[in-house]
Amino acid sequence: MKTFSYLFSTLLLVAILTSCSNKPKIGFLMDTLDIDRWQKDKELFEKKVEELGGTVMVRVADGNSPKQLEQAMDLIYKKVDALVVIPVDLYASRDIVKEAHKKNIPVISYDRMIRDCDVNYYVSTDNINIGEQQAGYLSKIAPVGKYALLGGPQKDNNAALLHLGWMNVLQPLIQKGDIEIVLDQYVDNWNAEEAYTIIRDFLNNSTPELDAIIAGNDELASGAIMALQEHNLQREVLVAGQDADIEAIRNIVAGYQTITIFKPIDAMAYTAAEMAVKLAKDEGPYNTNVTVHNGFKLVPSILLPSQIVNSQNIKMTVVSEGFVEEEDIYEYQVE
Repeated sequence: MKTFSYLFSTLLLVAILTSCSNKPKIGFLMDTLDIDRWQKDKELFEKKVEELGGTVMVRVADGNSPKQLEQAMDLIYKKVDALVVIPVDLYASRDIVKEAHKKNIPVISYDRMIRDCDVNYYVSTDNINIGEQQAGYLSKIAPVGKYALLGGPQKDNNAALLHLGWMNVLQPLIQKGDIEIVLDQYVDNWNAEEAYTIIRDFLNNSTPELDAIIAGNDELASGAIMALQEHNLQREVLVAGQDADIEAIRNIVAGYQTITIFKPIDAMAYTAAEMAVKLAKDEGPYNTNVTVHNGFKLVPSILLPSQIVNSQNIKMTVVSEGFVEEEDIYEYQVE
């Protein structure tokens, strides 16, 4: 009887250890958590992977590309089964893909494309279309006027795609002489301080004739708004951003920001999680809806739709989706 009990206990322990070892290990390499939306991506991604029976190992590079490569090598050494990467640098991150593939680890490029490499999949929104949404909305309100363009870092592929979308809409109006681009500048990082400095310097060093600002994200839009406030222009100049950050929603309510773009972060995170777990289990290719060329190949991709958020549809979009809480929007009165 003791022998049987010992044997049963041993088999049970082996089964438990085998079960643990079979849990897919997913590495999630992130650029930063400084911007509001990325914390949501992290939480949603972790939750979905765990629901699917996997574990997540998260590393945050704090905007440092060499650090992200070191973190990738650490996760590869720890034998993750798949890597999901929000690249700091669109070109330097191809080294992550090369190193992962040496160990037969598939790589999913998340929200930002990794350029010029054999990345396995790409999950994002249509960033050219987002740029078109931003420019299209503002140019309907101000079809004639002076526009400033605030792009994100050039090391981020999305910055170029957004700019392409802006110009798809604006170029015909520029050629007609209706719209003039008085400022067209990329920033080094996705932060409000840099955007504030650029718009402040522009307003200080020229006659402040400005009708609209299209910003690569809400962080840049908020910096631009700070500069506009110094010149009492915060309700005079149209401002477009993206990401539907809580501060942007508050600025829209206050009349400081015209629109933001709501990206389906929950769907993006869940899709990437499902894809990563399936690849980790070697369950064959993941069904995609489009391919996107990254300079090396046509990458199988999932591109999800985005929505314009303005003062009229906040409750029907970000609130009804549970992305922001209504009480958080109106928790203080804006002067």
